[in-house]
Amino acid sequence: MYPAADPTRATSIPRLGQRYAFVVVGVIFLCLLFSAGLRATPSVLLDPLEKSFGWSRATTSLAAAIGIFFYGMVGPFAAAAMDHFGLRRVVLTALLVMAVSSAASAFMTQTWQLIALWGFFSGIGSGAVASVLGAAIANRWFLEHRGLAMGILTASTATGNLIFLPVLAALASSSDWTRAVWAVAAAMLVMVPLVWRLVPDRPADVGLLPYGADPDNPPTPAALRIGLIAATFGALRRASHTGTFWYLFATFWVCGFTTNGLVGTHLIAMCGDHGIAAIQAAGLLSLMGVFDLVGTTASGWLTDRYDPRMLLFVYYSLRGISLIILPYTDFSFYALSLFAVFYGLDWIATVPPTLRLATDAFGERDAAIVFGWIVAGHQIGAATAAWMGGFVRQATGSYLTAFVLSGATAIAAAVIALLIKRGGATPEPVAA
Repeated sequence: MYPAADPTRATSIPRLGQRYAFVVVGVIFLCLLFSAGLRATPSVLLDPLEKSFGWSRATTSLAAAIGIFFYGMVGPFAAAAMDHFGLRRVVLTALLVMAVSSAASAFMTQTWQLIALWGFFSGIGSGAVASVLGAAIANRWFLEHRGLAMGILTASTATGNLIFLPVLAALASSSDWTRAVWAVAAAMLVMVPLVWRLVPDRPADVGLLPYGADPDNPPTPAALRIGLIAATFGALRRASHTGTFWYLFATFWVCGFTTNGLVGTHLIAMCGDHGIAAIQAAGLLSLMGVFDLVGTTASGWLTDRYDPRMLLFVYYSLRGISLIILPYTDFSFYALSLFAVFYGLDWIATVPPTLRLATDAFGERDAAIVFGWIVAGHQIGAATAAWMGGFVRQATGSYLTAFVLSGATAIAAAVIALLIKRGGATPEPVAA
């Protein structure tokens, strides 16, 4: 049986029935959008921090890489915490951590403070409001159109990362770079009352069923887990015995390596090497964000209808080709705009089919946590590329090798995607 609805919470929510799931999606969309803006901030601070404090590109890239690493590693624990403590509490705590860490960075003067605030704390906070949150919302609130819901929420993550870059770049390029971090802190605080008021932990908490559920035959709720750590590592232990997990982990490692790790962190600096101003380069990433919203939402729609393995093959193949070609272009307005449109459509379209494959393989109860571990692979790849890009640039004076290597890994991921076997999930034990 589902738990009885809380009448206090129920009367505070418009009587939209199962359609209230889209209200929840809207609020979480904004949370993911603003959280992604926070993750984009280090890329626009590279030059201002170097000019203000004399910190090297390698040092600031290290802070960004640490942030990306923790962003990924906290994911599976956040997914388990949403089961253990409640989704709303986890999201509210994460928003406050991001707001405080961003605001505190306005007063930093030492590199250890940069690493602590933009590496450790912002990584942990944003990691709890990331793809695993989208997966939890999609699995809890939708039976029909689950791929579309995940596509919309995934698009918000990448789109927020990209569309805020011109604004943040303009603020960071002004005489006072701290305006950028204050803006991010304010955005986090704006979301706190919206989440508190409008996002229940589960549909049953307000007397609803997931969207598309039959009222006469409601889905059986997942059994409660025993212990946060046991749930987190128990799901990993069960998943790690399958080849599907490692194939998904490997392909998502490449996804992170080829997107926010390399392009998201270093494209602005790479354009600067070719005489393109930071604000103009950030505009290219913003254009990618607009097309990412279209591409990733469409990917969710396609995932509901076609084999997700073939979708991954197409996405990774096209991404690899585009990354290899980019360094050999003339970096003209036409060439960069074409790259921005093409790459934007494919930026993170891999997430909906990856979640679908994880849900099919591991079941709805384990899917969010297992997906969190897969996302950890994504962020390890991204952290590797964030560091590697800065190292290659410093060692060779060019980003050419970094982009060609990244493109080659994407083509390898396309082949790996075809090795994934699809099948129904086997029952898992209740206690990890």
